[in-house]
Amino acid sequence: MTRGVDKIRNREASEGTILILSRYGPVGASSRTRLFEYLPFLRARGLAVQVQSLLSDDYLTRKYRGEQVGTWTIGAAYWKRLKFLLRSSKSAAIWLEKELWPYLPFGIESRVLAGRKIIVDIDDAVFHNYDQHKSAVVRRLLGQKLDLIFGISTLVTAGSAYLAKRALDARAPRVEVLPTVVKFNSYTAVRRVPSSGFTVGWIGSPATQGLLSPVIGVLAEVLSGEADRFVTVGSKFGRRLFPKHEEWQWGRDTEVRQVSQFSVGIMPVPDRPFERGKCGYKLIQYMASGIPVVASPVGENKSIVRHGESGFLVETLEEWRKALIALKQDGGLRIRMGEMGQRIASEQYSLEKTGPKVANWMAEVANGPLPRGE
Repeated sequence: MTRGVDKIRNREASEGTILILSRYGPVGASSRTRLFEYLPFLRARGLAVQVQSLLSDDYLTRKYRGEQVGTWTIGAAYWKRLKFLLRSSKSAAIWLEKELWPYLPFGIESRVLAGRKIIVDIDDAVFHNYDQHKSAVVRRLLGQKLDLIFGISTLVTAGSAYLAKRALDARAPRVEVLPTVVKFNSYTAVRRVPSSGFTVGWIGSPATQGLLSPVIGVLAEVLSGEADRFVTVGSKFGRRLFPKHEEWQWGRDTEVRQVSQFSVGIMPVPDRPFERGKCGYKLIQYMASGIPVVASPVGENKSIVRHGESGFLVETLEEWRKALIALKQDGGLRIRMGEMGQRIASEQYSLEKTGPKVANWMAEVANGPLPRGE
């Protein structure tokens, strides 16, 4: 029975078909916001879509709980993807999240991808996991892997200017900057209820919660009032960082309402190569909710935040303290900055506007010719 279904799928995988190869299922923020959110737009454009996730939602959930995942689980996931690709038609375009198999050499992936129309999506500087790895062997074998994938692509969709430059330097034939955007109407549909206190908020994952460490002291100092609080959504500290800290469990159906309860949203990041590639998604979430932001002036943050208008870009701990105190003491300033941020999010970072554009890019590749030599 399964073989019969596979044959039908293979016949359907032809011109106008997109094979979406995500790293994670919908629980993974990068896969959800960069790929899955566009499925309705692709289908509305008349494209057939097949999705194959490398790692399951269960895998990611267990990882965030701190559980060990056996190598056999990873191996089985890699094998499942290989079988899927061997069964698929080469005339279908592939929209690939970053790479086929992390930590496998380009030579293996190139054999599977040869002669295919490939769209590569990248929203993190994952190439630095290889070219700046502590192991010389990893640097030698994988340091140029992403560059080589960019070079055989038809299109690269990059989440930031930093990532786009890397793809262009690798001689990708076409690169489009695609910010990580939000369903703007979902954010404006949630009515913000003014709080009697002052809430500084952060949303993210356990993988990035360590970036908060440098500013915890400043937050503890500023948030000393009776009704003050610091909220982290999606973190797994399992303890209070200081008396005013609250840890909220993240949920796909609750994150918009959770963010709407912030008075200010923050994004501290160090000025390091990997962080320069970040796309500032949490800033866009804050701004779409009408919340002023305070962030480090690193990478795409400098393009997203209009300093002094939609929030503050700050470097030193003293600048962090002054920015947070100014927003705490001036409710009018919070309102003005929040309104400006929401306007920017509506104009530049809404799925409602990027969706049709992305669907057109995908259609151009899917309905275009196969690479030469095929």
